[in-house]
Amino acid sequence: MLDTIYPLIRAGLFRLDPEVAHHLSLAGLRLAEQTGMLRLACPAAGLETPVELLGLRFGNRIGLAAGMDKDGNTIDGLGRLGFGSIEIGTFTPRAQPGNPKPRVFRLLDQEAIINRMGFNNPGIAAGVANARRARHFRGVLGFNIGKNKDTPNENAAVDYLECLRQAYPVADYIAVNLSSPNTPGLRELQGPEACARLLDTLQREQARLASEHGKRVPLLFKVAPDLDDAHIHELAAVFLAGGLDGLIATNTTLDRELVAGHPHAAQAGGLSGRPEFAKSTAVLQAFASHLGGRIPIIGVGGISSLEDAQAKLRAGASLVQVYTAFIYQGPGLIRRLARGLG
Repeated sequence: MLDTIYPLIRAGLFRLDPEVAHHLSLAGLRLAEQTGMLRLACPAAGLETPVELLGLRFGNRIGLAAGMDKDGNTIDGLGRLGFGSIEIGTFTPRAQPGNPKPRVFRLLDQEAIINRMGFNNPGIAAGVANARRARHFRGVLGFNIGKNKDTPNENAAVDYLECLRQAYPVADYIAVNLSSPNTPGLRELQGPEACARLLDTLQREQARLASEHGKRVPLLFKVAPDLDDAHIHELAAVFLAGGLDGLIATNTTLDRELVAGHPHAAQAGGLSGRPEFAKSTAVLQAFASHLGGRIPIIGVGGISSLEDAQAKLRAGASLVQVYTAFIYQGPGLIRRLARGLG
């Protein structure tokens, strides 16, 4: 039922500022879940096709990418739509408001978005508390973590460690965000030496926490699509040598040639959605070639159809995530992908 009325809902939401529409949508999902309406509107039949990866059981191959539920307070509502996994955040140690508004721009004809949110979030402690309140979602829950804007890169590991420690008891996996273009200097942490140091530091703490909590929570790194072949080769070597658990490829892109001529093309921020698909998939495929199946990859970036999702899997991904196309197409997309990928 929700699938059929979503075009009307979208028409109303797209008359609003994108960020206002975002918050209104999440509030609506929470209300619909709390009242039981969402359970009736979104039956789960046919969506459960389990996948074993990272030592976890994913309900299906379709995940929600980080950035939609930045507070972690809509897990049950989003989970009801059919996602096999949900990644919340990005969370930083301290709450921060993000960049000045306006900071989200729709590119309607391209089914794309440019955002420069800047890790606006309530802080990792609040995110963990919100996640603990989720009652009904039985899929895999990922925490996406980052550093505060005012933390210099030389101290970034301190921020990541704080987030890792707080998220560890609640998270099924933890994604280390090195690739958002909206925190100044963050992508410098994707340098091979910096990345190797951070991976080693986090893995040492991961081992300690595994002993303390009696469970091992996988660590994944999320990389940018704006990497050349040499950089991909270097990072793949770092990930293999360090024994990284998993990779998420990719984040949003800074490449504006993909939307050249659009009135919003000059807006600062990361571009997501359909125009990013080919670039993101090429980077995914390059990593897959270098990693040789030894590190699993979650493919994200520009998926807007079953054919796109299948292409990500052929390129080397084991699972996929969506975000922007979900905004444009609604819950029906999730159900088509879950059933189509089986």
